Formats: sequence, C-alpha cells, structure tokens
Amino acid sequence: MKQLSYCILFVFFIHISCNTTEQTTEKSSKTTMSKNLIKPPYLKKGDTVAILSPAGILKNKQAQIEQAKKLLKSWGLNAVLGENIFNQNNQFAGTDEERTSDFQKALDNKNIKAIWCSRGGYGSVRVLDKLDYSTFIKHPKWVIGYSDITAFHNQIHNLGFETIHGMMGISLNKDLKYLEENKNSLKKALFGNQLSYTIESSNYNILGEATGQLVGGNLTLLHTMLGSKTSINTSGKILFIEEIGEYPYHIDRMLQSLKRAGYFENCKGIVVGDFSNIKKNSTPWGSSIEELILNVVKEYNFPILFNFPAGHEEKNVALILGRTVELNIKKDASTLIFK
Repeated sequence: MKQLSYCILFVFFIHISCNTTEQTTEKSSKTTMSKNLIKPPYLKKGDTVAILSPAGILKNKQAQIEQAKKLLKSWGLNAVLGENIFNQNNQFAGTDEERTSDFQKALDNKNIKAIWCSRGGYGSVRVLDKLDYSTFIKHPKWVIGYSDITAFHNQIHNLGFETIHGMMGISLNKDLKYLEENKNSLKKALFGNQLSYTIESSNYNILGEATGQLVGGNLTLLHTMLGSKTSINTSGKILFIEEIGEYPYHIDRMLQSLKRAGYFENCKGIVVGDFSNIKKNSTPWGSSIEELILNVVKEYNFPILFNFPAGHEEKNVALILGRTVELNIKKDASTLIFK
C-alpha cells in the first residue's frame, strides 16, 4: 500500500511539474513575441555612416555612390566606403569573404553608427552565417536597405534590434519623381523624427485596425528564410511584403509556403508594398496580384493594406522594421503610424 501511495504521489508531482514548465514556456514565448525591440541610437551631426555592398555588383555606379556621400554630408554626417565596395566577383560585389569582411568591420567599428547598403540584387544570404554580431549587440547601429537586404533585417530582428527598410546608396537618381520624399523619410527614421504615412485606400483593402511590430520585407527572401534560424516569427505582428520580377504562380507558391509554415496564423495584419514588373504566365493566371493575395489569406480575419509606397517603384519611403505601428485602414484613406 505504501509503495502504491508513493507511486501516486510521484505521478502527481510529475504532473504538476510538467504543467508548470508548459505554463512557464508559454509565458516566456508570449513575452518574447510582445517584447519591444531595441532601437539603435538615432544619428546626430558628426556621426559616421558606412556604405557597403553586401550583395550585387556595383557596375559603373561610382557617380551614384558619390551622390550618396554628398547626401550624408548635407545631413551633417560623415561617410566611409567599404574597402571592397566596387569589387566584382561575377555577379557579386566581391567574393563572399570580401563582402563579409566589409560588413564585419562595420559591425565591429564603434565609430560607425549606421550601415547603408549600396544595393540589393542577390548575395546577402551567402554571408549571413559568416557574421559575428557580438560587438553589434553591445553597440547597435542602424542597418539600411531593402530587397535582398531583407536577409539582414530578418537576422538582426531575431537578435532583438530594429532596422530600416528604405532607399539604398544607388537610389539617388535625380529623375525620380519622389526622390525628396524618399530622402526625407529616411532622414526622419535615422534622426528619430516620427514616421507616419497616409495613403489613398484601395478597393481591395480589408478594412480594420491593428497594432503590432512591423516585420517583413521582400517576399522571395522571407520565403528563402523559412526553416532557418533567420525565419521571423509573425505572431502578434504586422507583416510587410513587396516583390519584383516574379510570375504570379511564383508569388502564389511563396505565399502558400508561408501559409503552410504558419506565417498568417496569429498575424495582426498585412501591409502590401509594390509588386513590380510582374511577368506574364504562358497560361494566364486569371486574377490580379491583389486578388491572388486575398485568396491565399481568405480564411483569416485581419486588415490588409494594399499599394503602400515601399519596394522597387520610384516612391520608396522608409519603414522601421521591428517598431510597433498602428495600422488603420478606412474606406477613403489609410494610415500607418510608427509609435
């Protein structure tokens, strides 16, 4: 009888212990999801920004980089270039090792307060696992870019820090209609002025309100990160996506993959940026990109904002990824306000 009593007590304590562990884990998970990310120090006059090429080659782009340096100077900032910024290794701006070296030196240099990527293209994912962020974590700095730079946004987001999705070093073409708006939004983000945007509402929008961290970036890169340690957790967050040069069925396939991976299960909302230069299927897809996206997420109940001016079009305003935003989508106009 004593042995039976001891057995019952043992099982009881194991049950209590398991329940406590599960509750603690669940609480820890919820805390992690809702925790505000650390914002690197905002820039001030006299600070230094490094311009690097972590991905595609900068072929005949010296003039554009000079324009980027002049812009930083006009803001009272100093500019330094990565040692290998103009290197070429086939389609990359130097070898993986050279591009990693430039990024690592900028991460480790405490005098550099921001890293501005010169361009995207392809190549960021090849250097991700070669980087050491131990100094960055102690002395964080802003990392700026879009498109392929989404790989770094994801990685740094998972370390617990905000980044800036915005124009890059070669984005200063004087013929751009919205160049001043792009520049002003980036300056606001870097110097700590509040960002807020009001845009005309699309008929495709799903009306509603949501508050949460803004995460995401280029759809192809988000899809590429699935199943790795740089895949982002979208639970309780607002997802931003943009894309360029894909077929509709590629876009559908990537969104379906995100869906199957649980991206939309506890998502608070979606902000859809530019989907540019969409290719034509040999067999017509049969719907617009907006309808394609709505079809993928039709069973979820969250607001969706289309036509947000960020991505590969002329108007590409800055977004602080990892920052809590208030999304308010109404019939006539919609707002995205960074808290």
